[in-house]
Amino acid sequence: MDITLVEETPFRFRVERQGAMRVPGVVFATRELLPQATGDKALEQVVNVATLPGIVRASYAMPDVHWGYGFPIGGVAATDIDVGGVISPGGVGFDISCGVRLLAAGIDRDPLAPRIRRLMDILGDTVPRGLGPGGLWKLSGRSLEGLMVGGAAYAVEHGRGVPRDLERCEDGGTLAGADPSQVGQRAVDRGLRQVGSLGSANHFLEVQAVERVYDETAAAAFGLHAGQVCVMIHCGSRGLGHQVCSDHVRVMDQSLRSFGIELPDRQLACAPAVSTPGRAYLGAMAAAANYGRANRQLLTEAARHAFTVATGAGLDLVYDVSHNMAKIETHEVDGVRRRLCVHRKGATRALPPGHPDLPDDLAEAGQPVLVPGTMGTASYVMAGTAGNDAFWSSAHGAGRVWSRHQALRRVRGEELHGELESHGIAVRPKSWRALAEEAPDAYKDVDAVAAATEGAGLARLVARLVPLGVVKG
Repeated sequence: MDITLVEETPFRFRVERQGAMRVPGVVFATRELLPQATGDKALEQVVNVATLPGIVRASYAMPDVHWGYGFPIGGVAATDIDVGGVISPGGVGFDISCGVRLLAAGIDRDPLAPRIRRLMDILGDTVPRGLGPGGLWKLSGRSLEGLMVGGAAYAVEHGRGVPRDLERCEDGGTLAGADPSQVGQRAVDRGLRQVGSLGSANHFLEVQAVERVYDETAAAAFGLHAGQVCVMIHCGSRGLGHQVCSDHVRVMDQSLRSFGIELPDRQLACAPAVSTPGRAYLGAMAAAANYGRANRQLLTEAARHAFTVATGAGLDLVYDVSHNMAKIETHEVDGVRRRLCVHRKGATRALPPGHPDLPDDLAEAGQPVLVPGTMGTASYVMAGTAGNDAFWSSAHGAGRVWSRHQALRRVRGEELHGELESHGIAVRPKSWRALAEEAPDAYKDVDAVAAATEGAGLARLVARLVPLGVVKG
């Protein structure tokens, strides 16, 4: 496919409508951050998404965009559900409600230094990770149903957290509309044994320090200061979410003809959001999202236990936000308020100051936007801005440039471990292979991604965090 990019600003490119596109494509990036890898069809996917029924304004891509399933990772699209707008599982991803949670510790970097090895040993011994079963909370079927409805709130109600955690969690920790009856038995079976686990791939629990503060006022509102220790947790809904996606993609693929929907890529399988399969997926997706939020809540408690034992310090939640979601939101489009199904795949919500969904103590600063890097690099805390026209969406991380197979050919896990340790980063991997797959060189430069995110007006810089130790799946 021949795609012409028009540079509107140094941080914004446009793909004009062509063929079956209903809206233009908009890519927030610098020239250096545009997909470069051979075979990366992310820009073609931006064009394909623009053909979805009911899509409005544009098919967006964030600065960390790269090739995904159907939608690019870093893709954002909103459809008007009152005029046939669709819901597409490919616009959410297989790891439903995969997201990032940031915790602020009651200890600074220097006092932690003599205790970091013990802390990482405890975390390495107690945090379940890797493929397959293994979690911190063994549930019955009835309990799992309650968790899929209640999310992080269900975990807190059962003594796995404190009420303030929910105030600093997207949607109060619970996505409304969950329908566990739309979650298949195989998904349930997988989910029963994985609550409170990191999983594998790019998921991690990382101990970090605030290296630099760009916005003192926002940082103070978030509970952060220079030198402070933090914990960043990146994981999602594990096997349950993956199975939900697989099951509902199959149903929607089989129903495309009945809705008269033609697509350039079958991986974009979809259905009108108000249709029977559309409502079924939204209910199952919300149930999986709540599972993912409860999962991060359980890992928070594991981190708190480790910090208490190793340092005596506590951990307060800064924020928890998902980056693989579709949500029904109201936005103004062409001067009219519309009900939209906003897909954010590998993109995070970034609410501006004063937004009614923000807790009172964050209203002036805006929503915390969490942009993790990779082992050995930095991560960023940003904040939502009023100038964001991508339905209040932002980048979610560094974005891959190598496949995992390429990383394995180029990097040896044992050597990477030694290199990271030599730079003062205590690494607790599940396997050398998993470590090599997530080598820093396999990702875009997170500093460049953060700068482009700010330059594009998607979010503004608040703080830069650097790693002290990491637990990997």
